[in-house]
Amino acid sequence: MALGVSYNGRAFEGWQSQASGITVQDHLEQALASFCALPRVQTLCAGRTDSGVHGLMQVVHFDTPLQRDDNAWVRGTNRFLPETIAVQWAQRVPSSFHARASARARRYAYVLLESPVRPSVDCGQVGWVFRPLHQDAMVSAAQTLVGEHDFSSFRASSCQAHSPVKHVLRIAITRRGAYWRFEFEATAFLHHMIRNIMGCLIAIGTGKQPVSWMAEVLAARNRDAAAPTFSPDGLYFLGPVYDASWGLPDRTPAFDWLP
Repeated sequence: MALGVSYNGRAFEGWQSQASGITVQDHLEQALASFCALPRVQTLCAGRTDSGVHGLMQVVHFDTPLQRDDNAWVRGTNRFLPETIAVQWAQRVPSSFHARASARARRYAYVLLESPVRPSVDCGQVGWVFRPLHQDAMVSAAQTLVGEHDFSSFRASSCQAHSPVKHVLRIAITRRGAYWRFEFEATAFLHHMIRNIMGCLIAIGTGKQPVSWMAEVLAARNRDAAAPTFSPDGLYFLGPVYDASWGLPDRTPAFDWLP
């Protein structure tokens, strides 16, 4: 069975199950177990998110002998979930489907508020910078990262990925009023990779570093060469990209409200 799940990550210690039980996976698996009347239901996700990071279309799969229609899975599981987590869709999939391994790419968006005053109503939903940003400089620097590269300079020390080499397919930077949206698509991402890239882009956008600095950071293959890790507040996992042959819904709920 596959599910599409959205969540506000601010109250959780990331996606992956932990002893504390305060993770999205813990809540989802408890809800599924309650709905299925089983001691435990174990899930596998398309991409783990950190503490404070939001998910608009996390995809998970799990094995179950229970036969229910798709809408029953959605309504029944949501009944046992906190209000900040919601199953968006459910669909039976063949046993060959794997939420992580079957994904061709993954997409994220970072929403950033440029304002002399910190966020209030959207606190926890957006990152924040109080200095003006220069779009052309950030766009030029971002293009340095497109393609297949060794992203060691943007890799957290706790990263468990087998290789730092990843293929970034697209980075787009747009602005609407006081809000910036940075969109990232890659075959896969390293731990903290986007937040570390964001730190560098903002350093360049505010004029602290030249555009050429991004290439220097990338070539260094050393985390110490890059900017500090940026806040998780405005980071959204938009979801994985699968081949159409799987027949999974291709939609990202609530994406349009993001500036």
